[in-house]
Amino acid sequence: MSDQRFLGEFELMILLAIIRLENATYGVPMARELSEVRDRNVSLGSVYAALDRLEIKGFVKSTLGESTPERGGRAKRYFSVTPGGIRALHETRHVLSGLWKSLPPIKGGLA
Repeated sequence: MSDQRFLGEFELMILLAIIRLENATYGVPMARELSEVRDRNVSLGSVYAALDRLEIKGFVKSTLGESTPERGGRAKRYFSVTPGGIRALHETRHVLSGLWKSLPPIKGGLA
């Protein structure tokens, strides 16, 4: 069973994207940000699936905005990182940094 204090790669990227976008953001800007940073398409469905997992874990919280005519009367769901999400970011960074520092020299690096 996985330890819920640590984040998977995509969850980590989602939390960092929310913070980069200054919290209270929704799925479309997050998918756009991640697509740009990763230099490959990130589907909106994968973003929302990760956001749902992160919300269940208590690492993000969501609020509904006002409904808008351009969205057919539907409201946008805005996400922000919780204090638990910030702790998970720090713990994940600590673990990853420790792993990187403990590696022997890697041969056959990138050209």
